[in-house]
Amino acid sequence: MALPGLVVLLAAATAGASCAPRWESIASLRPEAAEARQAGAVRELLERLVGPRAASGFTVSVNHSLAGPGGLDTYRLSSRTPGLVDVAGSSGVAAASGIYRYLKDFCGCHVSWSGRQLRLPERLPPVASEIIVTSPNRFRFYQNVCTQSYSYVWWSWERWEQEIDWMALHGINMALAFTGQEAIWQRVYLSLGLNQSEINEYFTGPAFLAWNRMGNLHTWAGPLPLSWHLKQLYLQYRILERMRSLGMLTVLPAFSGHIPHGILRVFPRLNATRLGSWSHFDCACSCTYLLSPEDPMFQVIGTLFLKELIKEFGTDHVYSADTFNEMRPLSSEPSYLSKVSAAVFQSMAGADPGAVWLMQGWLFQHQPDFWQPAQVRALLRGVPLGRMVVLDLFAESKPVYPWTDSFYGQPFIWCMLHNFGGNHGLFGTVESVNQGPFAARRFPNSTMVGVGLTPEGIEQNDVMYELMTDLGWRKEPVDLQQWVADYAAQRYGARDAQATAAWQLLLRSVYNCSGVCVNHNHSPLVRRPSLRMNTELWYNQSAVYEAWRLLQSATGELYASSTFRYDLVDVARQAMQQLVSDYYWEIKQAFQGHVLSRLLTAGGVLVYDLLPELDSLLASDKRFLLGRWLESARLTATSDKEAELYDLNARNQLTLWGPLGNILDYANKQLGGLVLDYYGVRWTLFVSTLVECLDAGTPFHQNQFNQAVFQVERGFIYNGKRYPVRPIGNTLAIAQKIFLKYYPAALKRGHTGAV
Repeated sequence: MALPGLVVLLAAATAGASCAPRWESIASLRPEAAEARQAGAVRELLERLVGPRAASGFTVSVNHSLAGPGGLDTYRLSSRTPGLVDVAGSSGVAAASGIYRYLKDFCGCHVSWSGRQLRLPERLPPVASEIIVTSPNRFRFYQNVCTQSYSYVWWSWERWEQEIDWMALHGINMALAFTGQEAIWQRVYLSLGLNQSEINEYFTGPAFLAWNRMGNLHTWAGPLPLSWHLKQLYLQYRILERMRSLGMLTVLPAFSGHIPHGILRVFPRLNATRLGSWSHFDCACSCTYLLSPEDPMFQVIGTLFLKELIKEFGTDHVYSADTFNEMRPLSSEPSYLSKVSAAVFQSMAGADPGAVWLMQGWLFQHQPDFWQPAQVRALLRGVPLGRMVVLDLFAESKPVYPWTDSFYGQPFIWCMLHNFGGNHGLFGTVESVNQGPFAARRFPNSTMVGVGLTPEGIEQNDVMYELMTDLGWRKEPVDLQQWVADYAAQRYGARDAQATAAWQLLLRSVYNCSGVCVNHNHSPLVRRPSLRMNTELWYNQSAVYEAWRLLQSATGELYASSTFRYDLVDVARQAMQQLVSDYYWEIKQAFQGHVLSRLLTAGGVLVYDLLPELDSLLASDKRFLLGRWLESARLTATSDKEAELYDLNARNQLTLWGPLGNILDYANKQLGGLVLDYYGVRWTLFVSTLVECLDAGTPFHQNQFNQAVFQVERGFIYNGKRYPVRPIGNTLAIAQKIFLKYYPAALKRGHTGAV
């Protein structure tokens, strides 16, 4: 019962000789690193994690023969010698997952983006009875094409090393490896006859490369300096070496059919069509050219790029390409769509006969009016069965597999998307995540071959990613309330009744959105002010206030925990975000009721106290600092000119997202410095404008305000201010002050926020 998807594909493979290669391509996907190399990489990971205890307390081995049916990852824990824990895995990732299982369940440890809790007992607890766990998922995938820009863009190798360690410990065995591809594309474009100015005009700046790669954007916030290419190549070598040494399958980019305008100068007879504009951008930065799948140059360019990429980086035979990401195809004719997917795949196979195409399935649910069953089937079946794996990208809220009969026979990975734009804000769909993968595996004729994490941005809501990666090794759902009680104890290094109660309450409320839930923060705090703002919530906001109280009261015992301090800030931030909505309503009602005194009072509290207090709280924790984001961008530069370009990229992505606010506030964050100097300044202008309107007896004109506030927004991008990279103030003292000031009033407001 654990593997119906695998059984269906195996059945298809044995149905006839012509079908066999289809399944064999996926079955043959295996890490190429030798067992000894993988075991060595895991030992090094363990040493980075626990220091000398790695050598004195653990033995690590990798043995492919431990794998379950169909090559399913398996780990084994035992204690044959007192004081020594033996960890064996069918791959490096499996062994690392076994180590993390031991550290969590036996030692009460925790590893997440926000911090590590690794207080080991003086003597390691023995594994009394051998534990053997086999994952029901052939693949446990991680990353979204957008994550490359929203989260990874400015990372150094040190940060990448931490991430790859996190991936291995959490069982990830397949991940995108997109870094450095522009350097390869530059070589290809030059070999095709483009000049450097044409290439510079095509590439976007670093913070927007994800959408350049998917054909949505060109030019904006560029060009890319030569030093960028060189540094990204260096990173990619190290990323690939580390991922592969741990037994992960790396997914490389492939040609999707989009071409720079300069290619048409060199090959004027190319059959290419200019696509429409994307997401409020005009054709100065969008309207990319798409090469006809029937033009011979499609195969020339696609194969040339992939051969050059493989020559540079090697390959694990899995490639990613997205031709129609949020863009309407030129024709809805099934024959056209099949030709496009066939051409993309053929260009992969031309460079690598064993190629497997990993495709994001976002397009099917994003434009359901276009992607009807006939169109979906045509695109998917343009590729031989088993030579494509589809990421059901947003399966926790909008699964595609149920209405496509399991992607019409192509294998798929059930994914939790969870986050858009890297926004801050407590959010989760725990019931859906806890049940969804198992329901997908039971689906009639299911072709499910794995689970995945596909957030647009990371370093938020650790609990959801801990749960999802935990489920990757389970054959049935967990008891959520017990699971989160254990999570809190492991995360903080101690069991605390109040902390446990807080997390159980959060899991039942803010983390339990049901139905179609989109985690895109629309709080008035982080949106351009207007009189028509969305303040609806999917939960009762009093639950967050109570969780805030519980964590605040638990601080005496747990404050030494870095992860606890992070959660205290994060829950207080959520509570204050809710209060912003309450004050917004008071401001709006006072203005519409022509009560100037109420408007001045509510507006004054918001802009002169609440927002500055929130900014000071965020500024007290290094994980909520605008300065770290901006400094990491500047540190990537090799000259002052590059530093200015990267600073613009980093600021613009968080705010205007384009030259004119084209995707305004999509990637909003709540960071110390940003709250005060960007959101706070906007709200000050809004309140003062409303006061002036009441004073003068004139109506409020949103269009006029938008023009004025745009200058404020743009001014932030170019203000040149350097923000602190180290925290300021005592988090506990600041949190306590805010709690005493605002918690009693929050309870009295009486707004539940339930919808």
